[in-house]
Amino acid sequence: MTMIKRDTYTPESLLAVAVEVFNERGYDGTSMEHLSRAAGISKSSIYHHVRGKEELLRLAISRALDGLFGILQEPEATEGRAIDRLEHVTRRTAEVLMAELPYVTLLLRVRGNTDTERSAMARRREFDQQVAELLKQAAADGDLRDDVDVRLATRLLFGMINSIVEWYRPHGGHAGHADGEEVAEAVVRMAFAGLRTTRGAVRQGG
Repeated sequence: MTMIKRDTYTPESLLAVAVEVFNERGYDGTSMEHLSRAAGISKSSIYHHVRGKEELLRLAISRALDGLFGILQEPEATEGRAIDRLEHVTRRTAEVLMAELPYVTLLLRVRGNTDTERSAMARRREFDQQVAELLKQAAADGDLRDDVDVRLATRLLFGMINSIVEWYRPHGGHAGHADGEEVAEAVVRMAFAGLRTTRGAVRQGG
């Protein structure tokens, strides 16, 4: 567990520790006392910056969601054929997940027990829906294999990406030998080798 020294305490470092505790204990299993001990500061010091643990949850989840929705605004995600935009979004989603690993891990574990969690789940569904629309458009363009159900492909694609949080470790160690760029590229190659039609694959290579 990371311990913050009192003289280096900042709201950002408090948020980082809070996310670590939430991921270890579960949000419902975390008290302000747990956060206070982990941060090495008093509960009153925490309350000086946030109203409570739900605000810390909201800040953490917003960081993850803002990163994901930011992908959809990138030029490569808004211009060109749907299949190429989908590939870009897939690669970048994997990259953001690994860059913001603790925050996205927390997002993927929320269960809708609070207003903050329910709002986060709604925004996450919105993101998933926008990616699913790209899949549908790519299929309509004839760039996805017609023997793959679009809804199933969507679930499998997100399943592959989201599973990264269970094993990826950015600083080496068990299952952490691959760097983020290598992992993202592997996800794209494995997914789109099975999704693209021959025509789509030729267009990509040509």
